Amino acid sequence: MLASIARRTVAQTARRSFSSSAAALPELSYDYSALEPVISAEIMEIHHSKHHNTYVTNYNAAIETYADAEARGDVAAMIALQSAIKFNGGGHVNHTLFWKNLAPSSCERTGPPTGDLADAINEAFGSFDEFKAKFNAQTAAVQGSGWGWLGYNKESGKVQIATLSNQDPLSTTGLVPLIGVDVWEHAYYLQYKNVRPDYLNAIWDVIDIETAAERLAAAKA
Repeated sequence: MLASIARRTVAQTARRSFSSSAAALPELSYDYSALEPVISAEIMEIHHSKHHNTYVTNYNAAIETYADAEARGDVAAMIALQSAIKFNGGGHVNHTLFWKNLAPSSCERTGPPTGDLADAINEAFGSFDEFKAKFNAQTAAVQGSGWGWLGYNKESGKVQIATLSNQDPLSTTGLVPLIGVDVWEHAYYLQYKNVRPDYLNAIWDVIDIETAAERLAAAKA
């Protein structure tokens, strides 16, 4: 009897903890149509309200189930949930970073980098144009679904390109994300069909380079 009450109490505590840490779909700072003609309003709406929202929903369900399993001491169930937590949690983390990486091409936050970010890119790649060419080539070569990233390596003090499959977050590599580009087909197929390089060439017109600079400054602080 007492053991049963204790288990219920632990489970209730776990659920309250889950409720306070549940993920939520972030609001965008721009309209779905704001990135046209680079990314259509239709793609943005589906990508944000459907795909990202699905990651949030599935992540929350997985961590709630995990909390219950942890309260029961069910290690096997906890282990079985790891892949769902990583995939859906990674999808939420990656997309949250991605939306903030984008801005209308008409605003002052897009365009070539300046300051420390420009210096870091020039040191690593020669120029911003050379960086974009290398980034696009490596990201276009991602097999299946994944992401292309510009990350900051705190150990070397340099920026570098990385590509990851599925929804694996860049943080799993030890790099700090500065710019991330989604190359899952849902991010571009309705507009660019199967020509991923065209999407990658175009997206730089709506990359919020100021957000990347702010992330670099925070990582170096």
